[in-house]
Amino acid sequence: MKRTNKSAHISMGAKEQIAGFIFVGPLMIGLIVLTLIPVIASLLLSFTNWNFVAGVGAIKYAGLSNFVKLFHDSTFVQSLVNNLVFIITVPITMILALILAVLIDRHVYLKDTFKVVYFLPYISSIVAVAMVWQVLFHPSLGPVNNTLMSLGISNPPKWLADIDFALPSLMMIQVWILLGYNIIIYIAGLQSIPKDLYEAAEIDGASTWVKFRSITLPCISPTTFFLLVTGIIGTFKIFDLIQVLTQGGPANSTTVIVYELYDTAFNQLKTGYASSMALILFLMCLIITVAQMLAQKKWVNY
Repeated sequence: MKRTNKSAHISMGAKEQIAGFIFVGPLMIGLIVLTLIPVIASLLLSFTNWNFVAGVGAIKYAGLSNFVKLFHDSTFVQSLVNNLVFIITVPITMILALILAVLIDRHVYLKDTFKVVYFLPYISSIVAVAMVWQVLFHPSLGPVNNTLMSLGISNPPKWLADIDFALPSLMMIQVWILLGYNIIIYIAGLQSIPKDLYEAAEIDGASTWVKFRSITLPCISPTTFFLLVTGIIGTFKIFDLIQVLTQGGPANSTTVIVYELYDTAFNQLKTGYASSMALILFLMCLIITVAQMLAQKKWVNY
């Protein structure tokens, strides 16, 4: 009788494992086919010279020559610098979002309305958003330059068509797009802070600034860390905004690594060389993320 119960118990455990594999299986297959295999293939191709149009038989081993060539490629170096400059949008967006989140959470009526208004650019089509800003930043007919000229500025910037202003213009648009998402996340973090902490601080006579610095900032530090990591990784993946508005121009002033990778792989048909760019991009994101994970132990409070 005991053996029967034991075999039934084992059978039930085996059934649960099979059911678990059935549910997880489709996701694992998708992960392996769509993510793991392409990553491994890109890693291997980064050491080759290959034009994918020529077929698999045209693959030629190139060793480290692609990586040596990368850092002597002025366009790639410029794209790398532009990516690092683009990171500035992350702290700017987070600071603005935190200020607005605090104001909306504590001092504004119709909070849900403001949340929707700020969140709309993030969920809107990036193409539609880009086209709106293209009209706003038009050098001669755009509302922005017409307003500046009416204020007495006779020679306003050409914005997206200006080498010096094209990248800052894209950064401003990126901040505007991501602001709503950051606000929503920060509001969620603010609403999770226990009210007892603020009440105790008021009893002790703490000022608004002291409460913000000693209670609010430490309590939302996990939220800040999440937005910081995802935001920096997001700046290295930016592509659609540049593709629609500038195509990396003028004079490569807005070229970033992902756009240069796309242009190299699908326009110039240098698959191996583009794969080496992808590997460099992966290593940069990995190093920055690991550095943030180590640093967060000193300022993030869980």
